[in-house]
Amino acid sequence: MADTIEKNVTRGGQFLVKETKCEDIFTPEDFSEEQLMMRDSVKEFVDKELWAHKDRFEKKDYAYTESSMRKAGELGLLGVAVPEEYGGLGMGFVSTMLVCDYISGATGSFSTAFGAHTGIGTMPITLYGSEEQKKKYVPKLASGEWFGAYCLTEPGAGSDANSGKTKAVLSEDGTHYLITGQKMWISNAGFCSVFIVFARIGDDKNITGFIVENDPSNGISMNEEEHKLGIRASSTRQVFFNDTKVPVENMLSERGNGFKIAMNALNVGRIKLAAACLDAQRRVTTGAVKYSNERIQFNTAISSFGAIRSKLAEMATSCYAGESASYRAAKDIEDRIAAREAEGATHQEAELKGVEEYAIECSILKVAVSEDVQNCADEGIQVFGGMGFSEDTPMESAWRDARIARIYEGTNEINRMLSVGMLIKKAMKGHVDLLGPAMKVQEELMGIPSFDTPDFSELFAEEKGIIANLKKVFLMVAGSAVQKYGPDLDSHQQLLMAASDILIEIYMAESTILRTEKLAKNQGEAKVQEQIAMAKLYLYKAVDIVNLRGKEGIASFAEGDEQRMMLMGLKRFTKYTNLPNVVALRETITNKLVAENEYCF
Repeated sequence: MADTIEKNVTRGGQFLVKETKCEDIFTPEDFSEEQLMMRDSVKEFVDKELWAHKDRFEKKDYAYTESSMRKAGELGLLGVAVPEEYGGLGMGFVSTMLVCDYISGATGSFSTAFGAHTGIGTMPITLYGSEEQKKKYVPKLASGEWFGAYCLTEPGAGSDANSGKTKAVLSEDGTHYLITGQKMWISNAGFCSVFIVFARIGDDKNITGFIVENDPSNGISMNEEEHKLGIRASSTRQVFFNDTKVPVENMLSERGNGFKIAMNALNVGRIKLAAACLDAQRRVTTGAVKYSNERIQFNTAISSFGAIRSKLAEMATSCYAGESASYRAAKDIEDRIAAREAEGATHQEAELKGVEEYAIECSILKVAVSEDVQNCADEGIQVFGGMGFSEDTPMESAWRDARIARIYEGTNEINRMLSVGMLIKKAMKGHVDLLGPAMKVQEELMGIPSFDTPDFSELFAEEKGIIANLKKVFLMVAGSAVQKYGPDLDSHQQLLMAASDILIEIYMAESTILRTEKLAKNQGEAKVQEQIAMAKLYLYKAVDIVNLRGKEGIASFAEGDEQRMMLMGLKRFTKYTNLPNVVALRETITNKLVAENEYCF
């Protein structure tokens, strides 16, 4: 089966060693009529029910979060990813990303409740549950009659998810398990009907998943709501289980499969989290543009000042890049799922394997977009000046809400190391050929560089050449590090982090350029000058990051002649023939933003 799929669909991580044509990627400009209608209906719901009542979320109105979730359920928005036979809309992966994107921009409180319910609260049952479990629980979760929560994290087990101490003991008559333990940071705990609980049976190496109905008379108790920096109206509590009886038929999947369930749920959660950060960036950028057009200083709108214009251009560019990469990966996953289903896999198997295939891209996106939304909100505050620090403007709450995105679904540090670690594992399994291209880069370093001037007359010819060279930087640094440290590379975390930043910038910059190239081919270059400027600006910044992190990596493990050769290679691979006029690029972008008075891409 895998061989047939491989001919049709690129594998996860292969972007690093295969050239991707712009025609082969999906972009936000490719949304169908149905998807655009869904987007508009979600925006209408958000503007009416969430954005208009933003102050209620900031005042910790948990009941309003719950009632908003019920309304979302009535509109079918909680069941977009649920198959139709269990009461959902059965939408494809791209459509579920789209809903997650546009429903999450108004307030982090609601987006956390939505993500925790539809993702880690419902999805484990949809993907791992037995037919009886799915029929019993999923329709109620899809409609919003019931809400779900996910109990994995414990006081002593955060990033090390498999080290949890919560115990599940089989009763003497073999009819149920007794679960005892403490869980913390449980989103939706205050109003959920059912928990996905992870516990260890005996001395099992891996934890096991259980579906546990929320019944206080069954040994379930909670602390008060946590006081948090942001997402203030997202219900977050500690949950205690004291000999909580769970029927044996409520075990999720098989004994010892809990860690696998948790990890696969996180893969989906990571790419959905990237989507959940996008509309927040659009709204923050739009708010900053509007304010800068209205705010008069020195008898002039501050949107005419270069220092402000630079910020607006960078904010819009990071959002555009995030959109480009997120929807590229989403469609790759959707295509992989469809290919597996065509080969006879069940929807459950196809979706699990489809997302797992692109776990590297999911981690890349989680890191990149969560950091971009924080930077965007930070600059939004700066554009507003003193007013940005006040609760009377939406900037300070956007900044507070953004902060959690770098922590949940696995911290950005964990995801950075995972992205490189998973890529190396794929290479060792023969799923991605890193060795061949890495050897070619080594040969190129030993050879004499070409001094021919390439033909850069076509749009993005030079930029695509630079992307190809940035891939060589990664192969040079990571390849040499693997040769030097082998299996011990895992313990060199700072080196992994540097390699990961190179990998992230390659994927994000390439996605942005491919989206824009496709757009220019379809609409003509003249109509997309601003998008061309954003693609070039993003790449310019990416090259700087790759140069910095590449130098750090090389300096940390190579010395003498090897170090000198690699540094020369780094210089060669991060060199522009024609440096872009960065200020002119930013001006092109900002002119459009200021004229349209919003994020308009």
